[in-house]
Amino acid sequence: MQLMRRYYSFNQYLKETFPGHRIYKIPVHAGLTCPNRDGKAGTGGCIYCDNRSFSPNTRQNKPLSIKSQVEEGMKFYRTRHQADKFIVYFQSFSNTYAPIEKLRQLYDEATGFPDVVGLSIGTRPDCVSEETISLISKYTKKYLVWMEYGIQSIHNKTLDLINRGHTYDDFAKAVNITKGKGIKIATHIILGLPGETKNDMIKTAQQVGLLGLDGIKIHHLYVAKNTALENRHNESKVKLLTLGEYIPLVCDILENLPEGMVIQRLVGELSESYAIAPAWNVPKAKILSMIEAELDTRGSYQGRLFPKMPR
Repeated sequence: MQLMRRYYSFNQYLKETFPGHRIYKIPVHAGLTCPNRDGKAGTGGCIYCDNRSFSPNTRQNKPLSIKSQVEEGMKFYRTRHQADKFIVYFQSFSNTYAPIEKLRQLYDEATGFPDVVGLSIGTRPDCVSEETISLISKYTKKYLVWMEYGIQSIHNKTLDLINRGHTYDDFAKAVNITKGKGIKIATHIILGLPGETKNDMIKTAQQVGLLGLDGIKIHHLYVAKNTALENRHNESKVKLLTLGEYIPLVCDILENLPEGMVIQRLVGELSESYAIAPAWNVPKAKILSMIEAELDTRGSYQGRLFPKMPR
């Protein structure tokens, strides 16, 4: 794998995986929930989370069928971006948190289109089992399949503070039962969580790197309306990263990740109508250019500080 940039972007990965095609992910809402919302693991959800802030599909009283959401998504991306192949992204809430037959129905509906070439399934690490992974692995015979496990931090103290309702061991177990099944594994981490130091965040990057995951999404902590974090922010109990702090920090994280790990995202995004802070007021494309420029200034790149594995 030869890097075209100083980090291995998801766009580059898709070009290599589907040469000659323009691939776009279609986010869908399956109408599921999470165990730390319905009382199984907790209530209230994560302190920073309101799915409506980043997933327009969740703003409807009743979600459209998966088929309708995919059809609308394909029409939009064909027109706007000249896309010709698609990955259906089960984005909102925990998309393995349902009986097996329900999941089978949802995934079958999503893949019932000739131009759908992949599935990406976002979920929590405490919402999968051997049976779940066995079902999902069957789709790898025809499709590119990614499992996206939110961990946010490897530190259990932080996970308790943000009301994740699971531990790092739950995450490691989920990764272990998913490996070797033909499924690509990604995780999500958040930079700037309450109480975490730069060293804590780098340790998270190093540890998920050592697990041999295929991809990662890196987000900054932001405050959305209607969340517990909004209350803490209003009471001045939360220190958020400035853009000037975030750029070098995310570069530190990239340096400590394996060179071949696909970087699916480098900055969090949410709807302006839900955003409270931080108010960076800088387009995503500009932030990505600033990250690239910082790496260039350092003469650095993804994986520079990650331990080299013996051949």
